[in-house]
Amino acid sequence: MNFEMLDQKLVRESIDTIRLLAADAVEKARSGHPGTPMEAAPIAYLLYTRHLRHNPGNPAWPGRDRFILSCGHASMLLYSILHLTGYDLSLDELQQFRQLDSRTPGHPEFGHTPGVETTTGPLGQGVAVGVGMAMGARILAEKVHADLFNYHIYALCSDGDMMEGLAAEAVSLAGHLQLGNLIYLYLDNHITIEGGTDLAFSDETASRFLSYGWHVQHVEGENLAEIDTALMHAKNDSRPSLIIARTHIGFGAPNKQDTAEAHGAPLGAQELRLTKEFFGRDPDVAFAVPAAVAMHMGAARERGTHLEDAWQQQLEDALANNHTNLATWQQAVENGLPSGWQSALPSFSIADGKLATRQASGVTLNALAERLPLLLGGSADLAPSTNTTLKKEGSFRPGTADRNIHFGVREHAMGAILNGLSHTPGLIPFGGTFLIFSDYMRPPIRLAAMMGLAPIYVFTHDSIGLGEDGPTHQPVEQLAALRAIPNLTVIRPCDANETVQAWRAALENRRGPTALVLTRQGLPVLDRRLHGAAEGLLRGGYVLAPEEGPLKLLLIASGSEVAPALEARSILQAEGFGVRVISLPCWELFDAQPQAYRDEVLPPGPAMRVAVEAGIGMGWERYVGASGTVLCMTGFGASAPGEALMKKFGFTAEQLVARIKPLL
Repeated sequence: MNFEMLDQKLVRESIDTIRLLAADAVEKARSGHPGTPMEAAPIAYLLYTRHLRHNPGNPAWPGRDRFILSCGHASMLLYSILHLTGYDLSLDELQQFRQLDSRTPGHPEFGHTPGVETTTGPLGQGVAVGVGMAMGARILAEKVHADLFNYHIYALCSDGDMMEGLAAEAVSLAGHLQLGNLIYLYLDNHITIEGGTDLAFSDETASRFLSYGWHVQHVEGENLAEIDTALMHAKNDSRPSLIIARTHIGFGAPNKQDTAEAHGAPLGAQELRLTKEFFGRDPDVAFAVPAAVAMHMGAARERGTHLEDAWQQQLEDALANNHTNLATWQQAVENGLPSGWQSALPSFSIADGKLATRQASGVTLNALAERLPLLLGGSADLAPSTNTTLKKEGSFRPGTADRNIHFGVREHAMGAILNGLSHTPGLIPFGGTFLIFSDYMRPPIRLAAMMGLAPIYVFTHDSIGLGEDGPTHQPVEQLAALRAIPNLTVIRPCDANETVQAWRAALENRRGPTALVLTRQGLPVLDRRLHGAAEGLLRGGYVLAPEEGPLKLLLIASGSEVAPALEARSILQAEGFGVRVISLPCWELFDAQPQAYRDEVLPPGPAMRVAVEAGIGMGWERYVGASGTVLCMTGFGASAPGEALMKKFGFTAEQLVARIKPLL
């Protein structure tokens, strides 16, 4: 149906209902952002009633379009439209906005509210996650089934999104890759929290996006016909699209429209009354939903059911025709990893000599890629160093969505794009860079952990042992910083075979992200006939070498410090000290074990406990106790060969012995 054929009075009444539900909820909560929902209501109305392929009865339908509210502070816009179009979000929930245990938190949370595609709030994140979703759709269309996965990703963006550097990284890549399934709507309202955007922002946004290779259109935010036409043009263009809507924050509020006062605080009782009068509503009635509006907007549920039913029939027809790739995808979505996938895991022996764990990771990754066709990823322009190239696969380029992704020098965007790929059903994404640059990725890593997404991070060059690049590239505090993030599994393997098991642990962890922390320098492959099996990594920590004689010392280490710890044990054992070496590559996995197992590995008692790690010691006190010691870094590194640095900072076997013996 053409837009002009709709009952325009009912359309406007529906839009005004969205606005006032948002304003009422913020007022009742005495907290929130009413202005953006009020200005963006026409766009939300058109998306959810005319353009977005969605089913309120099944928000997770794989063939749906995706909508991201990148300006997450405008959450009441999303909650209002979800309620009105028939999602499982009651009017009572809208009245509990920002209250404890409600389904309407201050910013949208994935997995908490039906219809929320990703957690947003930190500006720019939604913009970049959308790029990942668009890439994921392209991958499914090319690798699985073109017609079933031809969906679009829409996002609503604010001035703040446009200012964040993350957004620039992501939209640059999107333009380069010609992601024509990406449609962003920018609310150009000229207002920020501190005042007018002219205080700090004078970009020619349209020119910037044109230079990135985007399709750009301008509309008036209250002109429904213009917005409707622009959306249709965007869907038919092969480039990613930006629709710049000149909007008015707090639209309809007589004294606060176009002011910063409409941004981050309730309108106030008197202004809200005047606003309702402006829209011809009873100022004494809150959370009003006229019956005609409820029926009109609720029709989205029936429309969505028909859309999903047609898609499901298409899916069944394709499966009936023995569409192998589609069957593989369906198995991955429904059952996870294929049976027997572990048989692809390689093994290493002492005959392999010294191997950097980044090298062992690359071998493992390529072996797994042959069994896991939806395992894909790349690096932030560091694949030769991080060993993250899938050697038998092509590259994701304009027009071709292959499994090697070149994120460019864009760690922050890479982290958020991995989240978008992780939101794509069936995909197992990974991304690599140096551990030091995990700092650039911290915001999207934190959000992945919060959402329970499962990207895999391949962080190499993990300590001062990387050598000559010096302290700017030598991570010392990054391990502690990553371990501080709840629901992030951080694994630092000690040799090639632990690295294999680290990949196994990462793939089996579908409840949150995993960080693999790997060396640049070669490490000896431990003789597992003499030491504990590398599968002990799956429990986070294990006895690598038991004590001989009465236990005097528990020597705990991770990563590259395990080998010198074993050498130190040999020296101390020869002098009559009973020393047990524990490899503790993953705190999170170890802490999840039963207490009996943890006590078996780290028995309570008088034995001295010493932890060794070439990073800051923060956090190790949980394992060494008040009377134990952590041999660690206390400052930054230096520029020199890795072996010289390990000696300078006291991590050779002889130095460990010299530092430990006085404690015994």
